[in-house]
Amino acid sequence: MKTTAKTWLKRIHNLNLTEKVKIMNVCGGHERSISMAGLRTALPDNIELIPGPGCPVCVCPEEDIYQAIQLALHEDIILVAFGDMLRVPVNVPKGEVRSLEQARAAGADIRPVASPLDVIALAQRESTKKIVFFAAGFETTTAPVAAMIAQGLPENLFVLLSARLTWPAVSMLLDSGEAGFQALVAPGHVATVMGSEEWQFVIDKHAIPTAIAGFTAQSLLASTYSVLRQKIEGKLFLDNCYPELVRANGNTAAKRQMSEVLDVIDANWRGVGIIPQSGFNLKAAYSQHDARIQFPSYDEENRRRKGKMPPGCDCASVVLGKKYPNECVLYGQACTPQEPIGPCMVSDEGACRIWWASGVRDSSVKS
Repeated sequence: MKTTAKTWLKRIHNLNLTEKVKIMNVCGGHERSISMAGLRTALPDNIELIPGPGCPVCVCPEEDIYQAIQLALHEDIILVAFGDMLRVPVNVPKGEVRSLEQARAAGADIRPVASPLDVIALAQRESTKKIVFFAAGFETTTAPVAAMIAQGLPENLFVLLSARLTWPAVSMLLDSGEAGFQALVAPGHVATVMGSEEWQFVIDKHAIPTAIAGFTAQSLLASTYSVLRQKIEGKLFLDNCYPELVRANGNTAAKRQMSEVLDVIDANWRGVGIIPQSGFNLKAAYSQHDARIQFPSYDEENRRRKGKMPPGCDCASVVLGKKYPNECVLYGQACTPQEPIGPCMVSDEGACRIWWASGVRDSSVKS
């Protein structure tokens, strides 16, 4: 019989924890589960849960979104993207189109999709039109995109890829010496694709307790208990608290398809900068479907605040675990889900949006 969340919580409270411990949860899905279940308020006061860089919409390069907007406005195409991407703002002068949603209102043919299967179906239906798929996301989104490409694309379908790997951002934080956390809860869905062994470096290189969690309160509390016990006892190991789906090697078929069609490259993370070997690009063999090659570039070197977060926005600090969402001066004031300024207030995986949805309005409150 599975251990209940109540039992895991009791075990955590019974631990002899004599110091404050900050635990980073990498995944936006984890942050949503933690906030909606009220786990922060249920844990002992000396345990601090920090949201991390696991929101692909939040870190998608501003210049990639700008390119998608300009393609949709100026080329004879249908642009498709996952729904969250439509409302993410870019840094342009007042009065200019600042999101895909605004571009659609201005007459561009932009359509939200839920999966690559929707994209293929649209390309087949609209066979006389050029379709550009703005594909942003982490490994769990990139794997089905890679499978779509590997299986062969219709001639009229092009991919504007803005995909990222999760672990290099954590590695960058740890290598900086300013990580600000003493334990890590790694994302179960990413590990399902890439394998649990991908997170072994956190223990081997940095001696930080690590566990992989699913998305239930039970799994998250089990992983919290695991990393705390590892820290107390000084016996570190990579604990898989999501054994229902996660294996050491992950999904070998998905990883093979990704390696067949994609190259791993240095990549920009919005507001953070270039993280080595943290992104994907289509291999040269698929250049006929690469939107960056097949369409004009709308990159403008002189565009104001290119690549940065909007003025006053602390989203970069939030995704790096350096600030809580409600510590941003814009949170709940100028920046709300109805009128987001920063990308963290747009996506359901963005920490600001999650905290707002869970009822946090006061800067003194922790979700």
